[in-house]
Amino acid sequence: MRDRLQPGSLPPRSQDPPESCPPESSAPGPAGDGDGDGARRRALLSSLRQRHAAAEARGDAETRQALFREAVALNLPPALWQNR
Repeated sequence: MRDRLQPGSLPPRSQDPPESCPPESSAPGPAGDGDGDGARRRALLSSLRQRHAAAEARGDAETRQALFREAVALNLPPALWQNR
């Protein structure tokens, strides 16, 4: 029974990434070099532009800030999607 985890304890972490994670070198570049990534990037930019324009029209600063955070997480600079 010693091998059982105590409540609140975690098993030792493996240093190897899960097999479902691709190696870092295969990640697409900023322009979307991967298969279908260009279309995904265009769709994300279009969505950000539409939602940003709507938030600006409403004067909704909270939504604009959330969109900015989303864009940062997606590595999409504001100059690509802000209507300025």
